[in-house]
Amino acid sequence: MMSFISYLISGINLGSVYAIIALGYTMVYGIAKMLNFAHGDVIMVGAFVILTAITKAGLAPWMSVLLAIVICTLMGITIEAIAYRPLRKAASPLAVLITAIGVSYLLQNLALLLFGADAKSFVTIINVPNVSLFGGQLTIKGITIVTIIVSAIIMTVLTLFVKRTKPGRAMQAVSEDKDAAQLMGVNVNTTISLTFAIGSGLAAIAGLLLCSAYPTLTPYTGSMPGIKAFVAAVFGGIGSIPGAMVGGILLGIIEIFGRAYISTQIADAICFAVLIIVLLVKPTGLFGKNVQEKV
Repeated sequence: MMSFISYLISGINLGSVYAIIALGYTMVYGIAKMLNFAHGDVIMVGAFVILTAITKAGLAPWMSVLLAIVICTLMGITIEAIAYRPLRKAASPLAVLITAIGVSYLLQNLALLLFGADAKSFVTIINVPNVSLFGGQLTIKGITIVTIIVSAIIMTVLTLFVKRTKPGRAMQAVSEDKDAAQLMGVNVNTTISLTFAIGSGLAAIAGLLLCSAYPTLTPYTGSMPGIKAFVAAVFGGIGSIPGAMVGGILLGIIEIFGRAYISTQIADAICFAVLIIVLLVKPTGLFGKNVQEKV
């Protein structure tokens, strides 16, 4: 029983990281109708910025995290302006998809040139004591508690931001109809740039939490978590903030249980298989809505 609870908590921990990454995917797709497959590599960039700032520049951990958030935010804005904005009205949506894959490989290869292919040990920043329950039979790591709390706070703040603030309402308007929003005075370019900025800033936080829980960093660190987070976003209903959160946590639980009770070698395959089954039953995802186009 204790092992089951331990696996469940580990799954929620991993799923919380996926959820934070998935929020970036779901916001960009929900508002700009674009799939930013370079998002996972922004996670890697954020983690490398934190590691370099602490080990090379000697910055305090909180300053390093703040610097990573700023750099990733600016990177998100730059990627959107240079790579995606010119293709926003492209005849084929494949143009944006291929560009996103190109940006992903560009970031990975730049990291290879700057930091090399060898795995780096990530620094310990989050020093929270472990919590023992049931007379020491169950131990919850401090990083696990922090990750779950941070992800819950981020989802709550992001939901309130989108629903209660003027920029958030502008995002909703652009999501519904870009042209109509522009006629109503909404600056579409600024709104989409803000969306990329928020998503990329969250990627830096996800990089910190991911590498704190699994302290190995390479130029490919963000690749697979990025893909799984996209799966989580589709699982929950891409475009839905609660859906990204629920989808991420469920995917994390499925992955950990798959590793523990079935096989570590096919745990990733199990995650994708579950996604296929869910989409066959409910193509829009758990929280997605069917949208009927009027002709």
